[in-house]
Order: sequence, then structure tokens, then C-alpha cells
Amino acid sequence: MKSWEAWHGPVSIGVAGLVLATAVVARAQAPDRTVWNGVYTAEQAERGRSAYAAQCAACHGETLSGIDVAPALAGGTFLSNWNNTTAGDLFERIQGTMPLQAPGSLGGRTVADIQAFIFQANGFPAGSLALPPSSPLMANVKILARNPAG
Repeated sequence: MKSWEAWHGPVSIGVAGLVLATAVVARAQAPDRTVWNGVYTAEQAERGRSAYAAQCAACHGETLSGIDVAPALAGGTFLSNWNNTTAGDLFERIQGTMPLQAPGSLGGRTVADIQAFIFQANGFPAGSLALPPSSPLMANVKILARNPAG
């Protein structure tokens, strides 16, 4: 029969690991960040500018103002349409439906870069960390039309 100490060590390590993993998942899922917190980098937005010009500008316009039925990606209408959604929601829309002639053909990094450019065009500040190339990793970043800090 094993002593209490022999069982206690592995159990304590397992419980500590479970608690840590739960805390990490809860933190990753918490909607505590907004686009006003600098969720992309200036370099990423610059890559996005190039990708946007190649993949999006023909329909959405060089200035992101929209053309014909393609909606604007900057300005009041865009902000109104996407207010209180998440960066993950926008990522899924872009990746799943764009470009119109080849939906779903853009890779995660390209979509994140284009999204960074869209955020920059809407006046959201750049930060020190790039948007991740995956919708679930953006689920805790809320798009807010107005800066909650004032």
C-alpha cells in the first residue's frame, strides 16, 4: 500500500495543473479587450494594406468606402454594423466569404493582416502584439464604435 505522501505529490501536481489550465482558458475567453486596446501592430496593418489592395479594393474601394453592393469597411456604417461584435466575428466573415470570386481562399495570416488594416482605417490604435491568425483567438476582442475610455 502506498503512503499518503506517494499519492499526495502526483495529485497536488495534477490539481495545480488543472487550476492553471482553467485560469488560462477563462482568461482567453474573457471579453475584456476592445479594438481600442491596440490589438494589432502597425507592421501588420501595413501588410494588410498590400493584401487589401490585391484582394479587396476592386470591390470595396481603394479608400474602403465601398462600391456598388460591396459595403464600406471604414466609417460610420461599418462601425454601426460591427459595433458590439468581436474581432473573431469579423475574421470569420472575411475568411469565409471573401474574396467574392474565391471565398475561403485567404489564409489566416492574410485575413488578420487585412483586418488590422481595416482597424487602422477606422482609427483604432496600433499596439505591440499582432492580431492572431485565428478566429477563436480573437473572440475576446470586442469591436466598439466608440472608445469606452472617453
